[in-house]
Amino acid sequence: MRGVITTRDVVVNLGLIWREFGTVCVLRCLRALLRGEPTTFLDVALKAHR
Repeated sequence: MRGVITTRDVVVNLGLIWREFGTVCVLRCLRALLRGEPTTFLDVALKAHR
C-alpha cells in the first residue's frame, strides 16, 4: 500500500471528499496533484482542518 493520492483517486471521489472534508480539502488535493507533490490524503485532510 503506497498511501499516495492519485489523480484518479481524487476525481473518482471528488464528491465524497467535498461532502466529508469540505472545499478547502478538495482545493488542497487539486493543488497537490497540479504541483505533482507526492502526498497522502491524510496529510492533505489534516492540513485542511488546522
